[in-house]
Amino acid sequence: MSIELIRKLPVPEEVKAEYPLGERETKIKAQRDEKIKAIFTGQSDLFLLIIGPCSADSEKPVMDYMHRLLKVQEKVQDKILIIPRLYTNKPRTTGEGYKGMIHQPDPNGKPDMLKGLLSIRKLHTKVICETGMPCADEMLYPENYQYLSDVLSYVAVGARSVENQQHRLVASGIESPVGMKNPTSGDFSVMLNSITAAQCEHTFIYRGLEVSTSGNPLAHAILRGSVNKHGQSIPNYHYEDINRLYAAYEQKNLQNMAVIIDTNHSNSGKQYLEQIRISKEILHSRRHNKHIEKLVKGLMIESYLEDGNQNIGDGIYGKSITDPCLGWEKSERLIYEIADSL
Repeated sequence: MSIELIRKLPVPEEVKAEYPLGERETKIKAQRDEKIKAIFTGQSDLFLLIIGPCSADSEKPVMDYMHRLLKVQEKVQDKILIIPRLYTNKPRTTGEGYKGMIHQPDPNGKPDMLKGLLSIRKLHTKVICETGMPCADEMLYPENYQYLSDVLSYVAVGARSVENQQHRLVASGIESPVGMKNPTSGDFSVMLNSITAAQCEHTFIYRGLEVSTSGNPLAHAILRGSVNKHGQSIPNYHYEDINRLYAAYEQKNLQNMAVIIDTNHSNSGKQYLEQIRISKEILHSRRHNKHIEKLVKGLMIESYLEDGNQNIGDGIYGKSITDPCLGWEKSERLIYEIADSL
């Protein structure tokens, strides 16, 4: 019933200095960030695809995946802008299980937060250096965001964090797009209130300092489905759901109305193969309603080298150790099908 102080961790500036983003990579990221911003502001018709493993568990298969993704991006760049999903910290509903690379850089080893911080910084930097594609990550711990602030091009706030004040306030100071997921209850008003907070200016305490933020006009919605009182998944990617969100968004008078739709989690009931059908239904809805076409800026898809998931220790290369993911062959085919339908 106590907290044991293990050690003092380095501040973000020290970790950034150890694994800096080079001048070339900084320029590449800035150019890509402008393309992403143009999508959210309506200046670009490119479709966003935030795709990758449920959790980044090991450098080698993750980099293998990223290099494959780069080749696909080059083929669909006239239709789709890909933001690789590189999630390095994982929320756990019960607090049990693998919490991501930041906790366990070796999934089979003991937690080591110092090694974890260095590992995630190194991996994010390596992806940009080798592919020129800066990634997306989840802001599970707002105080840790600064360790990756210069390498991330997209930030997601999860369904269990979206009501948290500190997440909302820190999101208001992030320069890249921040997606606020609907809570597990599915309440749109909670999500929209979170977006409102993230788009406003704030003064608050952050990492022991008094700080102020200018607001993030690129804060937007993510629909990920919900769960009812019986624990059953309820999807919210259907035509009627998106229409309802559009109407609610209009009433709020927020900047840059936008939604990314998560095709897994409660939208698929974690039936990962359903992501293919769900993606196609959303694209069909966009084609038949101008409001939906304007609102839906992209999709979030969980994908890795192998279909499904495995237990830690099974040792299958490129197979998720958290939620089940769509395997590479199906993912590649789906990306091309999405591009052909746009």
